[in-house]
Amino acid sequence: MKTIAHFLRLVRWPNLVFILLAEILFHFCIYKPLYPQAGADVDARFYLIALTYLFIAAAGYIINDYFDINIDQVNKPTKVVVGSFISRRWVIFWHLLFSVLGIYISTIAFPFQTYWHIHLSNLLTILLLWFYSTNFKKEFLIGNVVISVLTAWSIAVVYFSKYTIQEITHPNIHDAANFRFAKIMVMYSVFAFILTLVREALKDMEDMEGDQKFGCKTVPIVWGLQPTKVYISVWLVVVIGCLAFIQLYVIPFGWWYCIIYCLVGIITPLVLVLVKLKSAYLSQDFKQLSKYVKIAMFTGILSMAFFYFLL
Repeated sequence: MKTIAHFLRLVRWPNLVFILLAEILFHFCIYKPLYPQAGADVDARFYLIALTYLFIAAAGYIINDYFDINIDQVNKPTKVVVGSFISRRWVIFWHLLFSVLGIYISTIAFPFQTYWHIHLSNLLTILLLWFYSTNFKKEFLIGNVVISVLTAWSIAVVYFSKYTIQEITHPNIHDAANFRFAKIMVMYSVFAFILTLVREALKDMEDMEGDQKFGCKTVPIVWGLQPTKVYISVWLVVVIGCLAFIQLYVIPFGWWYCIIYCLVGIITPLVLVLVKLKSAYLSQDFKQLSKYVKIAMFTGILSMAFFYFLL
């Protein structure tokens, strides 16, 4: 049982559940109401693309821990799994197995000729996660941007899996459902991208000691704490402003439950981060702020459920 617990920690099982939940809600609460005529084959392809991304994400978490052993022994010594509970050789094995399974499963549902963009994105995701762990993570801003893009892509990949490459390059711009589906995808992907940028910067401030010791050039190490706080604050103001504008936009529709939910569940945690950021200096302070951002991301993803009743 302990081995299973350590393995689940290695693959970051809460993050995998988070990814799966986001993809399930996007498919069943947004895509299905917009396209009620979609058959069982569409659902089958969704299950396979979701499983594909879970395997690839798990492989990414595994290889990240593999290359982060030294840094993690400084930043979080009690949580190191690689080398302590699971051998490095087995870690590499699981990374390769999950990566291959991710690529293989997608080939079952998506013919290469018409869905080669899906197979290309899977390969690029695996490569980006590898190079993030080996190089990008230690470079100024690059690692944060890569992880933010891949987080946004966990939603966008479900959208693009609905269309062949021909349909993507020659979209039906007169189809209202297509337009609304694309608009909602962009909204949630941008939301995920910005909040991941914020959270990654907070995690960098939390892990400064270990990162600095091993020559990482993260944002707080290069800029310092105060400029990094300004950087985070700007992104928070942008996302809070956008969310507030969306609430004003939907007032005429009378979506009061959605508005209250957004104000309490999404905007409030982000405002708390903005307010508390100024007085945060210790590692545990940034860890707490990171949790608030994660709450906002979680409640933001759950807001997809409203579209099941609104579309």
